[in-house]
Amino acid sequence: MKIRELVKQDPGFQYVIDSMELMSSAGRRAMLDTDFFVDPGALEAEWNRSDSAIDATLDSGNRRAYNDLRHCLMQLHDLQGTLAALASHTTLNEVELFEIKNLALLAGKASTAIASLGLAEALPMPVVADVFALLDPDRTGIANFYIYDSYDPRLAPLRRELRSLQEHEGDPLRIGELLAEQNDIQNSVCTALSDRLLPFCHDLSTVMEQMAYADFLLAKAELSLRWHLVRPRLGDHTAFTALFNPRLRDNNERLGLRYQPVDIDVASGVTLVTGANMAGKTVLLKTIGTAQLMAQCGMRVPAEAAVLMPVEGVVASIGDEQNEMNGLSSYASEIIKISDILQRMRRERLLVLIDEPARTTNPVEGKALVQAIIKLMEPMSSVTLITTHYGQLGSRCRRLRVRGFVEDMADVPLTPQNINRFIDYSLAEDTGDDVPHEALRIAAILGCDEELISLAHSNINQ
Repeated sequence: MKIRELVKQDPGFQYVIDSMELMSSAGRRAMLDTDFFVDPGALEAEWNRSDSAIDATLDSGNRRAYNDLRHCLMQLHDLQGTLAALASHTTLNEVELFEIKNLALLAGKASTAIASLGLAEALPMPVVADVFALLDPDRTGIANFYIYDSYDPRLAPLRRELRSLQEHEGDPLRIGELLAEQNDIQNSVCTALSDRLLPFCHDLSTVMEQMAYADFLLAKAELSLRWHLVRPRLGDHTAFTALFNPRLRDNNERLGLRYQPVDIDVASGVTLVTGANMAGKTVLLKTIGTAQLMAQCGMRVPAEAAVLMPVEGVVASIGDEQNEMNGLSSYASEIIKISDILQRMRRERLLVLIDEPARTTNPVEGKALVQAIIKLMEPMSSVTLITTHYGQLGSRCRRLRVRGFVEDMADVPLTPQNINRFIDYSLAEDTGDDVPHEALRIAAILGCDEELISLAHSNINQ
């Protein structure tokens, strides 16, 4: 699976991708065509290349070479169509020949900058100087291209006569004959040049892809430094220290609000996450999913430290992002999604994120479904996190509880608008089989109708 498919599944990951500062459309294509790495060796190799780019970016002595490379990337055009036409033995026109000449010129400049940055191993570039020489017979050293006189001895005298006739308003018939002859010669030159460029087609395609990849590589380095991302290490579990959600953190910073990173460590099997409403459980799932996608697309992750157990995919069933299918209810959509996840888990090792399953059905059946989900998923090799409001599930899976609302943190009167300031989002091991009962306490603190709250308490006690 490629990034272009993954961004459709995860809005948080989409935010990451949209935050990339790419210089070219070719770079964006290269980014979107990047695979979700499953093989640990390939993943380590991609992280190594990203580390090399970060080191080169941080070295103040590389500033000129770095700017030269970025300038080359700004001028890069995506020539997939032109190179495909060349490979199919199509005669290129003057515009397409200019594009190839420009690519060859940029490749030479980029190769020099890449070598100066110490990135030649991460970004190996074929030498295409012969292509530039072929398309620059007069040794102008610039990207501009036209059918030079030196390509055919007939062109210079023909063009001199044509210019003279045009300047002195000569015989229109003769001018037409000369223009037709010039056009025939130019077409024959384009054909000959296309034939001579054909052996370079593979190298030109490699140059195109390497420069596009260089754009993505530098954008990853810039984002890593801007967001203070960290390289994960591979392990037999998944753990994050001071994990943060980039989109939410940026939004809170704009609003002057507190943002609290969290620590979490999970292994294969099911981890149940409980906590009161507003405790950030859904955000936690989304953040872990985004971080795993970032890591396995060769990026650093939003944390101070991270351990990654590679998986074959990230799948989620998160309520507010589920699409109702063909008019089905939200429950029908959800249960079909969970069924599909189970089928995949029997074939693949996944990161599975399920937010409050069966919450829209009646409590008796809902609790029974959650128990069944946990029982089936617990022995599987996938890493599964499930949030729930159901208690007394009788399941022996690992449990974490979001600490939740802390009254001691409140230094101003509580309102629905500011209550999130006083939530402790950290996770604690929970050995019990119950879930927090904080809804009525929070309602009372917020000054809700006293009779309503009192009656609700009476109902619980009964």
